Amino acid sequence: MPSRDISIRNAHPRLKLDRRAVKKLVATLDAHRDRFEGGCPDGELSLAFLTDDEQAELHGRFLDDPTPTDVITFEGEAAFGQAGEICVSADTARDYAAKHGHDFAEELALYVVHGWLHLAGYDDLKPELKRRMRAAEKRAMTLLREADALPPFRLT
Repeated sequence: MPSRDISIRNAHPRLKLDRRAVKKLVATLDAHRDRFEGGCPDGELSLAFLTDDEQAELHGRFLDDPTPTDVITFEGEAAFGQAGEICVSADTARDYAAKHGHDFAEELALYVVHGWLHLAGYDDLKPELKRRMRAAEKRAMTLLREADALPPFRLT
């Protein structure tokens, strides 16, 4: 499988990320796409790491809900070589991780995985679909841990 172009926008003023590590996360998922219903479509993938305020603005503009949310995905235009865009809130990951005793870096990586799975065709709006999504997330996170492909995200 050819490697995809990945653009990364870090719009969070306190988020520190290693772009190579983020690209390794996506490349690892792409390399095992057969385990995830064929995976995220080929083409350029954009990742945006945002604050809650920026995520809420997108959520309101495109989904008519002006509240913060963890992940928003936008499908790309295959004719233009685009897989899509994954927008994640580092603030939501921080707050959720702190509240539930999770590791922040793993929580934020899970949000990227969740977006990648949405682009692969997974959905989580109905209970039976949500169970399928959660099982795929669990498989993906195990795969990423085993491949040492979890980025060392941190907030300063």
